[in-house]
Amino acid sequence: MRTLNLTSQRQAVYDVVREAHDHPTAADVMNRLMERGYNLAYGTVYNSLRYLTDKELIRELKLGEAASRYDGRMDDHQHIICQVCGRVDEVMSEVPHDWIETVAHETGYTIAHAHVVFGGVCKECQSKRIK
Repeated sequence: MRTLNLTSQRQAVYDVVREAHDHPTAADVMNRLMERGYNLAYGTVYNSLRYLTDKELIRELKLGEAASRYDGRMDDHQHIICQVCGRVDEVMSEVPHDWIETVAHETGYTIAHAHVVFGGVCKECQSKRIK
């Protein structure tokens, strides 16, 4: 059993990430906290994000962007990124088992988990290109 020390600041950060559907960056979390009336230092927000990630309450996503993004959904899912606007959405399809077996055979690794990140152009950006 893991011991949690959810201070009021950590709880506030956790609530923002858990309620978000857009995989916010640390700066996004900071702005949303300010909108809710919190006045936390950037260091407190970053440390809270690290703590929550280490305790596996949220997931840090390093998606090839400069800034990490955070996901409050801990169930197994993938992500897709719009290469035009940077939007991140969830993909609920499972990674095919034969992919995992192929990678394990090719690399000699025992695969513990898989996270696939797709890239493409979202519907909104596609519609802007057509006009």
